[in-house]
Amino acid sequence: MKYMIHPQEIMETLTMLRAQNLDIRTITMGISLRGCRGGSGSVLGQEIYDRITTRAAGLVAVGEDIEREYGIPIINKRISVTPIAVVADGLPREEMVEVGVWMDRAAREVGVNFIGGFSALVQKGFTVGDRALIEALPQTLAETERVCASVNVASTKAGINMDAVYLMGRMIKDTAELTRETDGIGCAKLVVFCNAPEDNPFMAGAFHGVGEPDTAINIGISGPGVVLNVVKQHPGVDLGTMANAIKNTAFKITRMGELVGREASRRLGVSFGIVDLSLAPTPEAGDSVAEILEAMGLERCGAHGTTAALALLNDAVKKGGSMASSYVGGLSGAFIPVSEDQGMIEAVEVGSLSLDKLEAMTCVCSVGLDMIAIPGDTSVETIAAIIADEAAIGMVNKKTTAVRIIPAPGKREGERVEFGGLLGRAPVMRVNPFSAELFVKRGGRIPAPIHALTN
Repeated sequence: MKYMIHPQEIMETLTMLRAQNLDIRTITMGISLRGCRGGSGSVLGQEIYDRITTRAAGLVAVGEDIEREYGIPIINKRISVTPIAVVADGLPREEMVEVGVWMDRAAREVGVNFIGGFSALVQKGFTVGDRALIEALPQTLAETERVCASVNVASTKAGINMDAVYLMGRMIKDTAELTRETDGIGCAKLVVFCNAPEDNPFMAGAFHGVGEPDTAINIGISGPGVVLNVVKQHPGVDLGTMANAIKNTAFKITRMGELVGREASRRLGVSFGIVDLSLAPTPEAGDSVAEILEAMGLERCGAHGTTAALALLNDAVKKGGSMASSYVGGLSGAFIPVSEDQGMIEAVEVGSLSLDKLEAMTCVCSVGLDMIAIPGDTSVETIAAIIADEAAIGMVNKKTTAVRIIPAPGKREGERVEFGGLLGRAPVMRVNPFSAELFVKRGGRIPAPIHALTN
């Protein structure tokens, strides 16, 4: 595919790259493992290792070559694979852990930052393999460095599997405890989904869906700093004009992302998948979604009006991106991870942003409650209830929602966890002290909403 790009667009893009933190956040290679077979964790693990190291052998080198030739920073090179609960169905918990260790070795061998797909899809119930994988999550995430995991517990079509929700509350607590010395960082590699997308390039929730091709390249772009600059350049305009300016900027960013993705797929000889045009913040100053909302006119992110401002931002980004590419996918919109966004951190610290307000914001943005630290003594039942609330938002609104939450061992409200790098740092947030134990322990499945009947 050839693009006709005006010289002025080139200069604008150079400014975005040099001064506004624009980057390709990730090139993620999705690899199908459906052909891998093995009657034990070691045999299957070796099969998986061989396939990953063969298919992804050139991924990092190609990404670095494109960086140099185009002058576009590519921050992460990653891999996603078929959900391991599908590939390894029938293996016991201990051998699921062994498979996870083989995945970690493969990721280290090819040099990627993370590998996603230690995952299960249980929105309607468990198989033996699903339950074994879920019970293997704490040990796997504690013993590996680069493996990321996700579990889809709900969907608009199936409803919410409350047995899975409760089990995930316990797994999150156990994962935090096993990674206590690093503030529960294992939980930063674990996402609980409703309506999980099969082509998501972002971690920790990436996996390669069963409907995906054998191998594909998916691109995750970024650009909160670019959008922030655009909003600051339009201080006196009405909101419709501001939305149009954001939309035009998202168009330019997405075109750059598809250019990189198609070039990477050509050089690697694999399918081009999608461009995920999510605004993914970092702890760097000026690279914050919260600061965009404040530049629109909010005194502080979390103030009344924040949800409306976020809805405007998310919609404008989606519209601009969908005009730029016919292959937009993944999550696509605005992320609101507390620990990875300096503006969000500051809003929590001054008391403007609460867990309840974040939940309200997830009704209109791309993901959900993301990278949020809560007190280490928070009960399994409360964590499960938080997951259930977020899943209900996704189920009823026919959108992806997720929970990536860290019950920080030994930490109380107002203290802080430190992860470093892109994962950043987070203040420990207050949770509602009243119990939902009797509700979440009822189990069963919350039925799908009436508007799920679309056939």
